[in-house]
Amino acid sequence: MKSAVVYAVKKLLIFFAGIFVLSIIVFVMSRIAPGDPLVSYYGDRAEKMSASEKAAARERLGLDSSVYIQYIRWVGNAARGNFGISYKYRQDVSEVISRRLGNTLMLGGISFALVFILALLLGWFCARFEDRLPDRILCKTGTFVSCIPEFWLSLVLIFVFAVTLGVLPGGGAYDPGHSGDALNRLRHLVLPVAVLVMSHFWYYAYPVRNMLLEQTHADYVLTAKAKGMSSGAVMLKHCIPNIIPSYISFMAVSVPHILSGTYIVEAVFSYPGLGTLAYESARYGDYNLLMVICLLTGTAVILSNMTGQAIMEKINPAISAQKRGENL
Repeated sequence: MKSAVVYAVKKLLIFFAGIFVLSIIVFVMSRIAPGDPLVSYYGDRAEKMSASEKAAARERLGLDSSVYIQYIRWVGNAARGNFGISYKYRQDVSEVISRRLGNTLMLGGISFALVFILALLLGWFCARFEDRLPDRILCKTGTFVSCIPEFWLSLVLIFVFAVTLGVLPGGGAYDPGHSGDALNRLRHLVLPVAVLVMSHFWYYAYPVRNMLLEQTHADYVLTAKAKGMSSGAVMLKHCIPNIIPSYISFMAVSVPHILSGTYIVEAVFSYPGLGTLAYESARYGDYNLLMVICLLTGTAVILSNMTGQAIMEKINPAISAQKRGENL
């Protein structure tokens, strides 16, 4: 019991230390990056302001102090749940993000589920036909597709299905006035989800194939076949269940990979999610908004990595034993 408490406390300390370091890096980098937040807040009016007016505006926005003071002030406000206002949208940062978060979760969540469902099915299919024509064709095709940059694939699909054929929308989350129309939202998700799935699922299907092939050469498989069980039945009843724990840990550590792809796809398709919002905040020097988006993203990445590590330690007790030995 005591070791479990120590383990939990250690993980929490690592988590908060990671968030703290990330906040410092993002805060400093955003301040030294090119761009003037006054332009984001005042627009074209900022160019017409006198030096005294700009100084007064910076003071009102809390930009007149040193980076160190600004960071201390930001941390104090954030601890009370106040993340400041968005310079571009002139609204609370939490309100701006809350309007976009659902879109990103929808796009990323659907893509994440499809990637790993299809990866498992395709990995099983390739392992079932090891070194035969279907396996060889899928391996070569999957490798080729996974190497295509997401932004280029997005542009190709937009040109074919939105511009040339006109059967699918080429951007946005929904048509104007149809925010509550589920079918309309699904039509706008087709191309972004297709890009994310095509770009990622083979990256995870190939390890599934290899893990299943490793299982098929195990002694218990030979024993099952000797008892009259078919290869397909052995694969479904024994091999796949045996790789599921490792596959789940693989899913956990893949969150940064899929999340980064989601942000890229959002930017190309002008999809109103956190990815597009991050691009806009970086472009216009919207410091407060950029900070929270980066911290949310960093939190998701750190939690996913810690979850994957915890699952691996649960699957393989030798890892936990080794860590305990290192700590002694």
